[in-house]
This record gives sequence, structure tokens and C-alpha cells, in this order.
Amino acid sequence: MKLEHPMGSTPAAAALSLEEWWMPFTANRAFKRAPRLLSRAEGMYYYTPEGRQVLDGTAGLWCVNAGHSRQPIVEAVQQQVATMDFAPAFNMAHPLGFQAATTIAKMAPAGMQRVFFTNSGSESADTAIKMAIAYHRARGEASRRIIIGRERGYHGVNIGGTMAGGIPGNRKHFPAMMAGVDHIRATHDLARNAFSKGQPAHGAEFADELERLVAFHDASNIAAVIVEPMAGSAGVLVPPKGYLEKLRATCDKHGILLIFDEVITGFGRLGTPFASHYFNITPDLLTCAKAINNATIPMGAVIARNEIHDAIVNGAPEGQIEFLHGYTYSAHPMACAALLATQKLYVDDGLFERARELAPYFEQALHSLKGAPHVIDIRNLGLVGGIELAPRDGAVGKRGAEVHIKCFSADKNAALVRFTGDILALSPPLIIERAQIDALVDAIRGALATID
Repeated sequence: MKLEHPMGSTPAAAALSLEEWWMPFTANRAFKRAPRLLSRAEGMYYYTPEGRQVLDGTAGLWCVNAGHSRQPIVEAVQQQVATMDFAPAFNMAHPLGFQAATTIAKMAPAGMQRVFFTNSGSESADTAIKMAIAYHRARGEASRRIIIGRERGYHGVNIGGTMAGGIPGNRKHFPAMMAGVDHIRATHDLARNAFSKGQPAHGAEFADELERLVAFHDASNIAAVIVEPMAGSAGVLVPPKGYLEKLRATCDKHGILLIFDEVITGFGRLGTPFASHYFNITPDLLTCAKAINNATIPMGAVIARNEIHDAIVNGAPEGQIEFLHGYTYSAHPMACAALLATQKLYVDDGLFERARELAPYFEQALHSLKGAPHVIDIRNLGLVGGIELAPRDGAVGKRGAEVHIKCFSADKNAALVRFTGDILALSPPLIIERAQIDALVDAIRGALATID
């Protein structure tokens, strides 16, 4: 069989075979009947194979915080692949791995300067869970194995993240994985907090449920609590005032580790390096990925308190591997090159400060949709927003999907808007201009006006 060269101009959907790619988190049959293709990206925009310009309202998938195809990142990756394409990280190392870890450690919360590289947020979540269990074991508390997650939480789709996650659809087909976990309730309270700007006023008491689970399981059996400081994938669920503080205090009281999943909130999304800085709460372990290197090459990390690292590493016999965990592509040279260029770009362009300055304007524009057809709630924090729509009877999620498709398919003022059920989620690149914020909101307003 003769193979065609894989490179070349980007073909339109009609010239492609769509059968072979089993697409992730996609209604494959529906998508392949009416595919939506992206072929090029630059700055704030995607472009379709036909040349239509689409405003990126989601930073790709919560991840392209510096904007698309930024030249410093492109050049760094090009140079690295020509210098050294791959180096093993098991019993070997390369300088970029140490430089990358130092860069992340410098921006991490105080006392969290130990960085373990992964390739995704899913891998970061599983790694953090294993670290928590290993830490307690190293300290002589091997009975601490239970992980407490939160309803509507999302920690990726590997076994640990699926187990600790709280999105029912992601869990229901894999019941055999679900041992050793429990969940506190979600923070969303539509009745009391609809159309809140920033952190809602009501709901700090939801954190008290952790005490009930401690009494039920006993603290001696609980390793860690894992939460997103602000839940993104479930539909932008902003923590109520005082909620995270209560979780931290309860974990401290009972010797339980607190894991912050910052795969979405990390690297400027809230106008600070991490949500930990925004809320002024330091976790014990922090997971990140996505914008760590502008999503250029798959990469993630777990940032650990120094004493967690020290307990695991110093507790093992000299000369033995202390933490039996890792990935072939941990600290991949090209991913590290992209990380270093991305983090420099964040500083040189002042993108975290820019996000902080734009947040009030973004909030105002987003809340201008109050009163638009079907809108029952609007939520925002930093440069992230959620618009909740009333579901259709017997067709939950259909309105959200229709808005997504109509925004993308528009001949003029097309925009990429993420949907999760009937919640629209926005997280634009941090380079967005005020006029582009207006265009994004107008695209949603126009789509809402055309659906029943």
C-alpha cells in the first residue's frame, strides 16, 4: 500500500476521511455529519480551511493564554527540535528541565518549590493523589488513603482524576474505579447567588460538610482533599466568600493535605500567577498544565510543598528510587523550551497584570447579557465567565450546543464559545482587547436571539 506524504495544504472537510479519528469528548456521529474545522491560528483568532476568521473566546481549551502562534514560542520550539528533540528523564536529565522547574518554582506560593513534570492536567491530578498517599506512608500513616473530591469537580480522565472527580457523566460507566473516595457537595447555589459578580456572598457553610466526612471516615484514613479553587469545566463555579478558607482550616485541623487543581486557573487566568495567590490560600499540592507553556507542546506539573518532597525523598533508603512514578515525556525538551519562552512572554508583555486590569470591563460586558433570552445566571472571576441557560424540557444541553454552533458558524463576527451542558464558558486569551470582548459578547447575544 502506497502511503501519501502527511504534510501539505490543509484540506476542507469534504476532502477528508472522517471515520478513522475517534474524537475525544465529542458526539462523534453528530460532529461528522457537520464538522467544524480549524486550520490556522494567530493572535486572538482561529481560521477555518475556507478562510473564515473565528474569534477565540476560550483560549483554545482554557490554555492558550498568550494568544496563538506567538513568535518567541515558535522560535524556541524550532530551535530546540533542531538541537535535541528528546532526552530521557529517568536517571538522566537535560538543562532545560532544571531551568523550567526553577522558573515555575519562583512564581509558586512560598514554601512550594518542588516541581514534578507531567504531560497533562489528568496526569497531574493522578500524580498529586499518589504523592499525597506516598507522603502519609513515608510518615508512618499508611492508613491515610481516602481521597475527598467535590461534586461537579473535574480532575481529568485518568483513573485517579475520574475517581476523585464529581461530574456524574464522567464516572457512571466506570464504577469499578470508584473505591476509596468520597465527595463534598458542589458550591453552586443558583437560588441565592444568581448573577453574582466575582465571589458569591452565600455558601461558605458548604465547606462544613468536610467535617461530616471526617467524622464518618475518621481523619486517620483520609489522605487529601482535591478541589479546583474555581471549578471551570463544570461551568465556571466561583467559590463563595470564606469557602476555601474553611477547607484549608479543616484540612489543617485533621492533618489532611489540600490539593488545588489549577489546570485552568494557573498562569494568569485570574490576574495572578495562580488562584492560590488570588485567594491568598496556600495548598499542599498544586496541579497545573494547559497555559504552563501556552499549550504548545503537551505539558503539566505538580508543585509540592517542600516538606512533602522531603518526607518522600528522605524517607527512602539511599540509592533507591524514592517516588516510583513518572512518564516517558516528563520535562520533554521541546515542552520545556516552550515553557521558558511562554513564561518570559507573560512577564515581558505583562499579561497577568493585563488580565487583572481587563477583568472589570470583562465583568461589565458579560453581565450586559442579563435579560437576554434564556439566560438564568451569569458568573465571572478574572478573565473567565459562565453564562447559564434555562434547559429545554427533556433536552438538557441542547441550547448550549446550539449557541456554540451558531457562534462558530456565523458569517460575520464568528466566535469560539465553549459549552458544558447549558452553560456557556468563556476564557479568552489574555491578549484580548476591549473591542474583542464586545464582539465576543455580541456574538453570544446574537446567537441567543435566534434559538427557541
